[in-house]
Amino acid sequence: MTFEIENNYPEQVVPDFEEVINKVIEAALDYEKCPYEAQVYVLLTDNGEIHEINREHRHIDRPTDVLSFPMAEYPVPGNFSDIEQRDPDTFHPETGELILGDIIISMDKVKEQAETYGHSPKRELAFLVAHSMLHLMGYDHMVDEERLVMERKQEDILTICGYLREIKN
Repeated sequence: MTFEIENNYPEQVVPDFEEVINKVIEAALDYEKCPYEAQVYVLLTDNGEIHEINREHRHIDRPTDVLSFPMAEYPVPGNFSDIEQRDPDTFHPETGELILGDIIISMDKVKEQAETYGHSPKRELAFLVAHSMLHLMGYDHMVDEERLVMERKQEDILTICGYLREIKN
């Protein structure tokens, strides 16, 4: 498994961010029973940079919390059964790893949303990674039925990792 994490954020919001990210990526892959060694690239950045990326790639002129750029399309979310035949270019030619795609996270949003939702920045970072990993494996939340499936899977992955929603009083 190759998980490359690039941290362009000037502050330390989650001191053990690499451990959190790696743990959630591995849990998501196990949860979805991905049969391949995988590659994932993660960029931690600020609202300014994610705003630019959002505008350039999605034509949405505002910052967002997380962007996911999957390498493959999945006719059935989380179904890897025919990906070698369907999309052979998603495999790294030297390592043979499945290149799942890229995750870009605004650490400004991690701080803001942790405060808004009343839990730790660590839990918010874990949530955004779980959410994005599901996107990289073909899940979406554009209709209620898909959204409910994705929400359940996110919570299951976070529970497996021990990143439970905390209630701050």
